[in-house]
Amino acid sequence: MKWNGRSALSFCAIVLGFFMALLDSTIVNIALPEMMHSYSSSVREISWVMNGYNLAFAVFILTSARLADQFGRKKLFLIGLAVFTLSSLFAGLSTSSEALIACRVVQGLAGAIIVPVTVPLTTSTFPKELHGVVIGIWGAVSGLAAASGPALGGILIDWLSWPWIFFVNVPLGILSIVLTVAFIQESVDPSSDKRIDWAGMLSISAAMFCLTYAFIKVPDYGWGSPTTLFLFGVSLLAFFCFALAESKGKHPMLPLSLLRIGVFNRAAATLIVAGGAIMSVAFLMSFFLTRIVGMSELHAGLTISVMALASMCTSVFSGPLSAKYGSRWFAAAGMLLMILSIYTFRSLTSDSSTIVIMLRLALSGLGLGLCLSPVIAASVRNVPEEKVGIASGVVNMARAIGNVLGVAILATVLNNAMTSEMDHAKEVSLTHLQSVQELAPEWKQVVGTRIEQTLVSDNGNSTSSINSFKPAELSALLDQQKEAITKTLSDEQREAFLKEYDQQKKMVTDQFLFLQSRLQKAGENAFHHTFGFSCLILLIGVPLALGSDVRYRTRKKLLKSANASADHP
Repeated sequence: MKWNGRSALSFCAIVLGFFMALLDSTIVNIALPEMMHSYSSSVREISWVMNGYNLAFAVFILTSARLADQFGRKKLFLIGLAVFTLSSLFAGLSTSSEALIACRVVQGLAGAIIVPVTVPLTTSTFPKELHGVVIGIWGAVSGLAAASGPALGGILIDWLSWPWIFFVNVPLGILSIVLTVAFIQESVDPSSDKRIDWAGMLSISAAMFCLTYAFIKVPDYGWGSPTTLFLFGVSLLAFFCFALAESKGKHPMLPLSLLRIGVFNRAAATLIVAGGAIMSVAFLMSFFLTRIVGMSELHAGLTISVMALASMCTSVFSGPLSAKYGSRWFAAAGMLLMILSIYTFRSLTSDSSTIVIMLRLALSGLGLGLCLSPVIAASVRNVPEEKVGIASGVVNMARAIGNVLGVAILATVLNNAMTSEMDHAKEVSLTHLQSVQELAPEWKQVVGTRIEQTLVSDNGNSTSSINSFKPAELSALLDQQKEAITKTLSDEQREAFLKEYDQQKKMVTDQFLFLQSRLQKAGENAFHHTFGFSCLILLIGVPLALGSDVRYRTRKKLLKSANASADHP
């Protein structure tokens, strides 16, 4: 099939479903405060609107890829689209946080059906010579969906209301269903048996559930807690059972021969690191822009969307070129660009201009586009054609693991860094307060109490108070404290106190401004430390990327041999 109107509409159907499923993994983040207010929920409870989706997605993705190979990719894609569309509608109509979380879990299961099926549907729709182009576009859409969630969510919330982040999926889902029915042909893995590998599916689902849930709860429990270690242990045991079931079973869902392809394994490992890199930018920068720079959620979302636009630019050409020259150098260059951009985040401060921030985010996007599409293309290109479906499930599962692992590690590092920096800010502020000899003891006590209250570490959430000192609010607070203090003084003391009040008020204001500057610096330092740590971790992705595809000379020999076989069957 050549690139014509029918194939273009087929690709639109695939891309629409794929875009919705990936977008909904990030678009809700910016709406969580509004949801919490609507349902009067706690932060811990409402966070499961995000966690429930990611958990269900990671658990079911490999199973759904296998079922699609067995019983029909178009059929499973349509089921995923229908369930996703309906669950989006009910999510927007939810009257309680419990109902919303349940809908999000169903959405995650549907997303796990949609995403892995899109690659084999795409490759079966187009001839091999166009695979590089279409996977390049597929990768561009992937980057756009992952990075533009905050911007689109902010726009919908600002113009309409938060339920519209779900309602918008309904017309898109219906359109994708109509196009799929009309223009996409059914495809299956002809070598797969129709019997279901229950042992493999249950064991891999249990392994992914325990692993993903452990990563999600690490910021609450800690890496060394008994609960976390238990979850990791059960996950490891389940992975062992899965490997045993696949090696002994007559019809395994994941042929172990696939895992003996070195370049495929390294491509999957590269995507784990790439998933972490995406979170290093999207997750950390969302907090940095709103809590340190002081941007609104909409402003921050629009700023981060620059990364998505930049990733589209490089994805479009890196996919086709990697099909010709191989993916390894594109992927390694992209990984290095992402590391470089994250390193430059360490120079950002609360006073950094939006343009400066956007330039650094654009560099991240260029690296993401160079890395993501070529690696996904390599993972498909280096496996038997009939195993593209299950291979897509593996690499998408790898990227999902990278996302949750990245958030778990970064949240831990940021919380620890924030606690340390805030404790230091508290010590410096109290020392500075005591050094001001002219300030009355009554006011020193007021300021000291305020410092203690402000800098109580709450799992790194002290950044919420960095921009809390507004001049008008501070003046009102001091006037209120003045009334409380004067009631405890004698007439003579009260007269002396009121006589010096304006001067004392100025000195107290200076102390609060000093505290604010220390808070600001502490927050910046914590993020700078986390960005630096992220760079060190991501360096492992460079050698993995270099091994994610065969060498160019080897590739030329393989292509030459394939062409010779085609000419002389």
